[in-house]
Amino acid sequence: MKRYISELIGTFSMVFCGTGAMTINEVTGGEVTHVGIGITWGLIVMAMIYAFGETSGAHFNPAVTIAFAYAKKFAWKEVPKYITAQIIGAFVASFILLFLFPDSEFLGSTIPKIDVWRAFVLEILLTFFLMVVIINVSTGSKEMGIIAGIAVGSVVLLEALFAGPITNASMNPARSLAPNIISGNLNGLWLYMVAPVLGALLAVISCKLIKEDNCCDESC
Repeated sequence: MKRYISELIGTFSMVFCGTGAMTINEVTGGEVTHVGIGITWGLIVMAMIYAFGETSGAHFNPAVTIAFAYAKKFAWKEVPKYITAQIIGAFVASFILLFLFPDSEFLGSTIPKIDVWRAFVLEILLTFFLMVVIINVSTGSKEMGIIAGIAVGSVVLLEALFAGPITNASMNPARSLAPNIISGNLNGLWLYMVAPVLGALLAVISCKLIKEDNCCDESC
């Protein structure tokens, strides 16, 4: 139960702070700035990894959970429980943001600024880069040492900075599902559900090609 609560709180914190920065930027006419939003995402991801990495593995992302299971580093039977906790955490965060900022039109939604298929490919690549880092700085389902938080947080920051203006750099189905549904912005939502999972799975496949003995072995 502690692992599920950790995933719920971690995902809640990540979505609240990350989409909260986007929401506040929206309602204040750009006071947070695009760079500020990217930094917020990177820092909250890093902080939550340090807070909960030893308890739950700090997935906070259904795509990451599925990819770890595919890599045989996480039990498939735990996947639905982790994803449920992540989605609940994301929805709680978005409902609170709706309460705090009822005038917000987007609540940090992920909305593609280009056609959906190009956005789909971009989200696959973004999640691929993210999962490549995660799978290579982890053992089992637990992030190891100080490098994990810095590395993963830095990738999130990097991708939010350069891809945020195009797709909002989701890389996370739970992160997109909650604000998009609550704000009613459903355009292209499907791509944010599918593309991150495909990108994460491709990252695991690449890891098998690079270091098969250490990447995808039964450890749970």
